[in-house]
Amino acid sequence: MSKLACVAGEPSGDLLAAPVLSALKQIPDTSGLEVYGIGGPRMQEQGLRSDWPMETLSVRGYVEAIKQLPAILKLRKELISNLTGEGRPDVYLGIDAPDFNLGVELALRKAGIPTLHFVSPSIWAWRAGRITKIKQAVERMLCIFPFETEIYERAGISATYVGHPLASEIPLEPNPVTARQRIEKILSLPVNTLDGVVVSVLPGSRSSEIELIAPVFFETMAELMKRMLGQAIHFVIPVATPRLREPLEAQLKNTLDKNPDLKIYLIDGEADAVLEAADVVLIASGTATLQAALWKKPMVISYKVPWLTAQIMKRQGYLPYVGLPNILCGEFVVPELLQDDATPNKLADALVDWLNKPGKVAQLKTRFAEMHETLRRPTGLLVAQAVAQTITASKNRITV
Repeated sequence: MSKLACVAGEPSGDLLAAPVLSALKQIPDTSGLEVYGIGGPRMQEQGLRSDWPMETLSVRGYVEAIKQLPAILKLRKELISNLTGEGRPDVYLGIDAPDFNLGVELALRKAGIPTLHFVSPSIWAWRAGRITKIKQAVERMLCIFPFETEIYERAGISATYVGHPLASEIPLEPNPVTARQRIEKILSLPVNTLDGVVVSVLPGSRSSEIELIAPVFFETMAELMKRMLGQAIHFVIPVATPRLREPLEAQLKNTLDKNPDLKIYLIDGEADAVLEAADVVLIASGTATLQAALWKKPMVISYKVPWLTAQIMKRQGYLPYVGLPNILCGEFVVPELLQDDATPNKLADALVDWLNKPGKVAQLKTRFAEMHETLRRPTGLLVAQAVAQTITASKNRITV
């Protein structure tokens, strides 16, 4: 039986990798594949045996990573020891999480294990010097954005554009009415409760994000309601993981105590339905901004990290934007309000601007539709085929 080891370090990686594992079952050469490593619930549903907790790796930012570093290093040491010993796979697939995966891939490749990496590190945005390490660690890079392959080919690294899986999962034409009805049904709300303006609010999927950016987002909701007095306005927040519900409920209670007329709804998961239902989106920088763009939604991107993390990132970055929609379009098509600019007044101003300019929104939707077409590929199948090809090549090398 062939063996695939793979590691996803956070929920977004779990989301990206699940279609790959599903597609592997459809390829004759890999239909009986043993898959193990680190992953979340979606990957496990597709047959992954997760031998270590993914939560250990789900941190963001330098300061946060330093706190978790001993546990991360311990896990990586155990993983490498296992995969170069009794758990040796035919191929290793690292899914995103480059700070963790590149170190694993480097050790495994030195041990003669073929390594693939799915989702290029953001060498085009910052940390361009990392490409030297990538060349040593990664046999083949599987890129989700079309402009990335040229960067790798120039560096002498094999790279394949596989598209972004979200572009295939999200329909080209959203249906906000159906999405609102779905949310009303899940939350047991009366029919047509969400008539009027719907603002979707996504404060992130990590505890650190809920601590830093969610309070500002709740204040922004109160500020926006004041500016839209007399209009029916509803705020819907998808709770990314169960552990985030309690801190979000605490912040919600605090906000409603001060602003009892606010209509704010928490819903477990359902990020796609919440985005599809929206007139405008207030969102933390991350993969979810691409989801919002694929749903063709005007948005305001915001983010806050600890001061030291911000200073380090500022010195290493060279793109003027952090949001994926802006990076992919090569310009500021949606506003970004970060760090000290992430204030309730400025965020509310930017949201109102979208709501008051339907012509500008229509232009943005056309731009996002073009992006959607570019990113729409059978991603899971293309990655699965790359894995299968690598396994076959590896076995042929051993046979020879």
